[in-house]
Amino acid sequence: MSTKGPALCCDIGKSARDLLYKDYSSDQKISFTTFSETGVAISSSLANKGGISHGDVAAQYKYKKATVDIKADTETTVSTKFTFTDVLPSTKATASIKFPDYESGKLEAQYLHQHASFTTAVGLNKSPAVDFSATIGTPTIAFGAEASYLIACRAFSKYTAGVSLSKPDSSASVILCDKGDTIKASYLHHLSKLNGGAVVGEVSRGFSTNENTLTVGGSFVVDPQTTVKARLNNHGNLAALLQHEISPKSTFTLSGALDTKTLQKEPKFGLALSLKP
Repeated sequence: MSTKGPALCCDIGKSARDLLYKDYSSDQKISFTTFSETGVAISSSLANKGGISHGDVAAQYKYKKATVDIKADTETTVSTKFTFTDVLPSTKATASIKFPDYESGKLEAQYLHQHASFTTAVGLNKSPAVDFSATIGTPTIAFGAEASYLIACRAFSKYTAGVSLSKPDSSASVILCDKGDTIKASYLHHLSKLNGGAVVGEVSRGFSTNENTLTVGGSFVVDPQTTVKARLNNHGNLAALLQHEISPKSTFTLSGALDTKTLQKEPKFGLALSLKP
């Protein structure tokens, strides 16, 4: 598939969101991935969320332009997904379903062009929702919109629009979401003084709630294997994260969160260990 055009609409502002929120957690999780001689990737994970344990086992097999994913979890749910790339030039098609929820089936198609990207998806049930998105522009500047339409209700359940501007050392985005009720603006800048780290700021305003949220954060590369991140918003929520690469593709992540306005509350801590050969 072509990747030289604009990103998908859902990826507008993604670099800033990832720096602010990705890998932060208050849960404990361990995952392990291995590969068989036939090319099958087998992974398993066990997580403790709020005192409740949850686990799953997944397998992925790739053959030429097709990929098959199967995952079973401790809640007796089995998820399957079939992905086909370049059936037509610059396209990707996906079919997925979860058992025993037979109405969870979904078909999705993507088309990536040098100056545009399109995605459409439809649920396979009696009252399906139709999702569609479109982005036009270049890898430097892009305009995108996405929406979800409920056929049974004949109404839109969501719609979002955004614009992004990207440069080699910085990126900025403005997104109008929640059916036009929330606007978010973010800016990320990479700094050589942080050894390849970055600083980011995000401003969000909810029109119906008249609430403003300012979040700032940053990352610092301690050494090639260790990265430190932190974020703080105007509501006093402070979070920090330490991620260390134990070996290539294997990481250990320790994160914590604290409400600085109510220090009597216990801080939350998260631990994640991902092992890959």
